[in-house]
Parts: sequence; C-alpha cells; structure tokens
Amino acid sequence: MASEFSFDIVSQFDRQELVNALDQTKRELEYRYDFNNSPYEIALEKEGLIISAQDAYKMKAITDLILTKLISRKLDTRILDFSVENEPAAGNTVRKKVKLIAGLDKEKAKEIAKVINTNFKKVKASIQGEEIRVSSPFKDTLQEIMSLLKTKDFGVPLQFTNYR
Repeated sequence: MASEFSFDIVSQFDRQELVNALDQTKRELEYRYDFNNSPYEIALEKEGLIISAQDAYKMKAITDLILTKLISRKLDTRILDFSVENEPAAGNTVRKKVKLIAGLDKEKAKEIAKVINTNFKKVKASIQGEEIRVSSPFKDTLQEIMSLLKTKDFGVPLQFTNYR
C-alpha cells in the first residue's frame, strides 16, 4: 500500500476533436442559406483560430455554430478565448483571432494551488510546468479536492489525471 496518493491537475483538450468540430462547422455553413455566396474562412493554426466573415452578424453566427459543435463533441468551450474584438480585414470583411487555451499558466496554477492549500492543510500541491501535482496520505482528501475544484470556475477547463 502506498504511503502517499496523488493526482495531476491539467488543462488540455483533444485537438483532433477540435478539428472535427471545425470541419462540421464548415460543412454546415456550406448549406446555410444566409451564407450563400458569402465569403467566410475558418483556419486552425498552432496557437489559435482565425475566423473571417463578411460582417459582424455572420461572425457571430459562425462563433455560435463553432461553440455548438464543440459542445456536441464534448469539448469545453473555455478552450477558445473569444475576448478579442473583430478587426476590419480586406474587402470590407471582418476577422477575429481566437486564442486556444491549453495548459495552466503560472497565475492560474498559483491560484489553484492557493485554493488547495488554504482548504486542505495536510496536502502538498506543487506546480510542475503546466500542471499541478497534488499529493496526500488519504485518498478521500484527494477526492474532496477534486470535488471542490469542480465547483469553482478558474476560467480554464480542468482535468484530473494520474490518480494513484
């Protein structure tokens, strides 16, 4: 029997599921009447998406459709940061650069570790790059930590891995 039990807190997503959701979005847009003869583009890059549309109304329709497809593919919608405003592009179109959120940045990791350390005194939460390793001598305590973190919103999707 192990003397210490642990798990990792990470923030990641399945990139292939994102590609599939974007493909479904593109296919649906081809058949929509309001997008007939209307220029639009959805490009997936390493760090994010670039969405181009004819006007702000069509941009909103595309982003709503992308969010719907993410939900249907069981992806958390918080992996996309839509906070950037539309910017004008060539040919009287608008463009939006949407950032992909993967991994825990230092501020979020510190915030999560602080919540764990203030609520559970006999638990070690150590930040290891883009993940947090939480260890405790009791499995029940680790499960309580998971439950607590699920109730809080840190602005990023959290997954719990390597539970041992």
